[in-house]
Amino acid sequence: MRTVTKDNITDVFMAYLAEDTDPRMREVMGAMVKHLHDFAREVNLTHEEWRTGIAFLEGCAAVETPDRHEFVLASDVLGLSSLVDMLHSSAEATSSSVLGPFHVSGAPALEVGGDMKRHYGGPLLLAEGTIRDTDGNPIAGAELDIWQTAHNGLYASQDEEQDTYSFHGLMTVGEDGRYAFTTVKPVEYTVPSDGPVGDILRACGRHPWRPSHLHYIIKAPGFKTLVTEIFPDDDPYLDHDTVFGVRDDLVMTYVEKPGSDFPDGMAISGQVSDPFLHVEFDVVLACAD
Repeated sequence: MRTVTKDNITDVFMAYLAEDTDPRMREVMGAMVKHLHDFAREVNLTHEEWRTGIAFLEGCAAVETPDRHEFVLASDVLGLSSLVDMLHSSAEATSSSVLGPFHVSGAPALEVGGDMKRHYGGPLLLAEGTIRDTDGNPIAGAELDIWQTAHNGLYASQDEEQDTYSFHGLMTVGEDGRYAFTTVKPVEYTVPSDGPVGDILRACGRHPWRPSHLHYIIKAPGFKTLVTEIFPDDDPYLDHDTVFGVRDDLVMTYVEKPGSDFPDGMAISGQVSDPFLHVEFDVVLACAD
């Protein structure tokens, strides 16, 4: 079409799509372009503002590495990651939450009752629970991928002092669906703010802080994979998570117990004399479609 105007350009775009375009591709691309065009018209987007937006995307690409996912981080702080999670969470199952930019694949096997704290400093935390289906039955053989920050607020991929897989573990539960491990108490931390995403946060007058949490990915045959996080109820950033990851059912309570109450059957049983923190958190998986 020769006569393209600010009012018909969206329709012209749709007309340019091939007739045999995949229907879902047509739906998603058509909606995305419609909203982009409507956005530009609504705010009367200037050339300078458009170039700033392009520079932001180029800046994300420039700092993107296998260990730093700036585009994921941008999606997180804009709330898109959490919105997609919530759109596809099952009402009967544990809520999903953001994957975040720091997951490392290929974590080493961690036995039920295993220890991730090792020689690292910080308060000892014992986390345990049962992985269940929506009827309350344990899910035998479920796989639990765990990762978190060290007590200094850094993930292994951010910290030269940590091993590649520090505070990462891959656990397969038994017939009873129970998981258990010891680790260090996670702490609140800031998302990386030295790149383009940090510029956006500062421009909007927002802070970069996340509440402390444990990350879980849970997989089991016949069930939807769950990517989630769990948060302590006393964290100062629980109501101000910069990536919008907190859900009511993901909030748990740490209970301090004396060392004499540390249970048997753990990798470090018999080695704990000081008080430790304990949390019970069950996870519910929804059946696969």
